[in-house]
Amino acid sequence: MRKRILAIVNPVSGTGNKEKLPRLIETVVDAERADVRVVVTRYAGEGHELAGQAAAEGYHVVVAVGGDGTVNEVGSALCGTSTALAVVPCGSGNGLARHLRIPMNTARALQLVNEDHVRAFDYCTANERPFFCTCGMGFDAQVSRRFADEGTRGLITYIKTAVTEYFKFNASHYVIDIDGERMEEQAFIIACCNAAQYGNNAFIAPRATMQDGLIDLTVMHKFNLAEGGLIGARLFTRTLEQDRHVSIYRGKRIIIERDHEDVIHLDGDPLTMPARVVIENHQHGINIVVPGDLRDDI
Repeated sequence: MRKRILAIVNPVSGTGNKEKLPRLIETVVDAERADVRVVVTRYAGEGHELAGQAAAEGYHVVVAVGGDGTVNEVGSALCGTSTALAVVPCGSGNGLARHLRIPMNTARALQLVNEDHVRAFDYCTANERPFFCTCGMGFDAQVSRRFADEGTRGLITYIKTAVTEYFKFNASHYVIDIDGERMEEQAFIIACCNAAQYGNNAFIAPRATMQDGLIDLTVMHKFNLAEGGLIGARLFTRTLEQDRHVSIYRGKRIIIERDHEDVIHLDGDPLTMPARVVIENHQHGINIVVPGDLRDDI
């Protein structure tokens, strides 16, 4: 039986021009073995609608062409279905693709669709909203909200936004329950992680894997600007847990209570949620196309 593949292209993700992508997809994906349909989205949320419809119709693979926000929009419609998610990274951070060793080169990432190595991975939810890499509260959520309002994308814009927001932001009070164990924190950042990184190889949870059934909870306390350089270096050298301002916990179900409703981010996209946020891991709940030589503990 010929496989059916839907490719969903977000034309506004990242910084590059996407005009040639539909033709590239049709050229690279093996037409002898699969029927491929390419759709360029016209509005926010259309990718989720299209992916859900494809899963209901029994498509083998839905390809998300864009950044982590696009991957979240498309992939969240595939959770709990037999339809696999493929990722062609074209965003600013590309956290999920980097974690799963998916090539940053578009043609090479598309070639994985032909190779068809599909494996089951964990995903998580925050108040039943899926995420695949990270869910953040505090400083990084505020940065995500400001970054979303910027006219330009990319790592440099993100860093500039983070530095500007640092001087405005204070730590907040959190009550955290991890599988029934309760604690209180005055934290600058709370990051709930399914994968190891935010994107751009910034590792907020260096030992997180997407196959252990657990959420890695990174709690970062306020640091001064001089210490920020070292923390930044540790993010990119996968040594963050060595920092005295950082504690990392693990659990399957985490409840976080804040003083009031506030912004959080899901895979980098900001939204407002109530004061109480329930984070849950759904083990092996989504099928993803990955390189054939991907190690088992990723």
